[in-house]
Amino acid sequence: MEEYLNLLNEQQLEAVEHEGSPLLILAGAGSGKTRVITTKIAYLINKKNVEPYSILAVTFTKKAANEMRQRAIAIEPESEGSQIRTFHSFGSWFLRKYSQEAGLDKNFTVYDDDDMAVLVRKADPSLSTKEAKIAARQISLAKDYCLEPTDDLSFLQSEFDINTVYAEYQKKLRACGNVDFGDLIMLPYKVMQNNSSVARQIHHRFKVIMVDEYQDSNIAQYKLLQKLSGVEEGNDCYVCVVGDDDQSIYHFRGAEVQNILTFPDKFPGTKIIRLERNYRSTSRILDAASLVVSKNENRLGKTLIAERGEGGSPVLAYLQSYEDEGPFCSKLIQKSIDDGSNYSDWAILYRTNAQSLNFEKAFVENKIPYVIVGSLKFFEREEIKDALAYISLFANPRDEVSFSRIINKPARGIGEKTQSKLLMLAEKSVTDDNGQTVLTYDNLIESVWKNKDFVSKKAAEGIESFVKLYEGAQKLFEKKEENRLSDLIKYFIEGSELDKHHKASDEVEGTTRELNLQELVNNAASYECSLDGLTEFLDSINLDRTLEASEDKIPDDAVTLITLHNTKGLEYKKVIITGLEEGVFPRSDKTGDSLEEERRLFYVGITRARDELYITSCAKRLLYGSIQYSYPSKFIKDFDENLFTVIGTPPSSRMNGGFYGGFNSYGYGYGKGREEYSDYGDKEAIAKKWCKGTKIYHDDYGYGQIIKTELTEDDEYIIEVMFDNNITKKFLPEYQAKNLEIIK
Repeated sequence: MEEYLNLLNEQQLEAVEHEGSPLLILAGAGSGKTRVITTKIAYLINKKNVEPYSILAVTFTKKAANEMRQRAIAIEPESEGSQIRTFHSFGSWFLRKYSQEAGLDKNFTVYDDDDMAVLVRKADPSLSTKEAKIAARQISLAKDYCLEPTDDLSFLQSEFDINTVYAEYQKKLRACGNVDFGDLIMLPYKVMQNNSSVARQIHHRFKVIMVDEYQDSNIAQYKLLQKLSGVEEGNDCYVCVVGDDDQSIYHFRGAEVQNILTFPDKFPGTKIIRLERNYRSTSRILDAASLVVSKNENRLGKTLIAERGEGGSPVLAYLQSYEDEGPFCSKLIQKSIDDGSNYSDWAILYRTNAQSLNFEKAFVENKIPYVIVGSLKFFEREEIKDALAYISLFANPRDEVSFSRIINKPARGIGEKTQSKLLMLAEKSVTDDNGQTVLTYDNLIESVWKNKDFVSKKAAEGIESFVKLYEGAQKLFEKKEENRLSDLIKYFIEGSELDKHHKASDEVEGTTRELNLQELVNNAASYECSLDGLTEFLDSINLDRTLEASEDKIPDDAVTLITLHNTKGLEYKKVIITGLEEGVFPRSDKTGDSLEEERRLFYVGITRARDELYITSCAKRLLYGSIQYSYPSKFIKDFDENLFTVIGTPPSSRMNGGFYGGFNSYGYGYGKGREEYSDYGDKEAIAKKWCKGTKIYHDDYGYGQIIKTELTEDDEYIIEVMFDNNITKKFLPEYQAKNLEIIK
């Protein structure tokens, strides 16, 4: 133990040895917080004789939790007895342990965002697919704030009656017997709040609670922490949270920076220890980061000190056009390769995914290998979700979402009308303890089998094959000593002919769906062919997958293309942060607290760089289907110009209008191209709404801008839209408005 303590600096050692009062460790970027928290777990066990069983440490991603566990065990093997989990994994453990108190079947599965949207639409069929996704996101946010359908949800500014949609969704969710991600945090809190016996058991069990990345916690997680610690009941639990208020960048996911800012107020007697010695970046890079984040008012404050020396000056490159960014970065990278560097030393950071296209084109042209982090993840692929739906329904036969996904996939002649009829017959009304009518489901497979006489002959044959598939799975399951879980998954894939179905897609689309299904089977080989093994496997891939970076294998030597949000926790030798223009980064709709979060996001990006930092700002960029002329980002003004090596000429003439040459923010000449709405007769109202220059969003094509309008001889008002990918499409907004969203 001593050798590990000797590796710590003064502040790190103080944090590890602290005891008694609540502790807030403000850990700056690259300051060794993981070393502190893992050493502290081992220290408590080894030096303070704390029972491993009584320690709970939670973080936000499976990768981080695994790293914490492995490093703590390496220092003190008895750490293996501690609960080191993600927040959501802990919630799942709690709800399976207290499933009866939570009103759940212990074999529940967890619905992700897509599953939620499907269930929302089933709860309210009047919603379109797009609207259901929006409503599902709003319900998730409500749960992040620990709010129920009966609470005031006006802060969501929903275009729907969100309280009613939320209430109907909850009925469907409980009828299915499953939970969503929000439930994994909110339900344990509610159970402990309403059941003092459970709360006492938890307080007796956990005497030490540690939370990593506390700045990323939401309101529900804060409330759960309070309940787990028993601070309101005067419990003697030791609470330690580790985080960095300057790296709170996930408000859109429900994260609340106030949790860490007000921690000393909510946990009286809190000791604050700042970890300010940075072991990652050089001092000039850290100076740039500090200049940016110091402009924020809502922060506890700290000053990073570089342990690696001064280093070279960061570079600020002013480019004439977005088209110059790709070639500029390509030249930088290629020169470093010629000087002996690796492609993997480099990362291109951007605010939105759409910005990656220019770099992809340039890298292909210059034969530079690259990987995009944050593309479609393995467990979110269609074929994988199909296979998981088969085993999810096997684990929980009331799972309506999984049932609807695979009852007719591959096709069995059971269309949507037939499915609706079968589900309606499977439902039955009952009354709960409060006298409220709720919906429950019999075993869906059994109900479908019983009701096959109510459908066509073709559908009945499809139902029969579906039921026999599950009967065969049950027989396989009963021989669990002879099989692994991989055998069950393989049985479903082959027995349903899902492999053949997706193999056909491979031939048409050139994808690797069949190989992906084989990889899923391989992933299950280490699990028992039992109900516990099945739920453990589903948990291992469902929980926290929304927070993980891409699960694809990254080439050994390739440039990383990645959004700023996805870079948190990563580091690279050489970093280029692109698109530092007003309207791009920060986005034009950011003010107040939102602008402060954008500034924190920039800070996170800067502190990913170890040795070299480059920042680009372009004079013009293709946005919403047209060329737009830009001011440099206000964040650039935060810098000390002497800190940077400047390439190109700052477009200072923009400030007096000379740069624009008479152009407005849309790239159209002042006083030119304005619509004369009176020319459109009875279409005047729609012409005003869908006029030239209006920015729109389309589900299939993304962001664009109306570049032309016309009224046909048949009195139809047509708009022509150019999208960011240079695709041009025409629409009749009077009839196609559901697929088009005006961006204000």
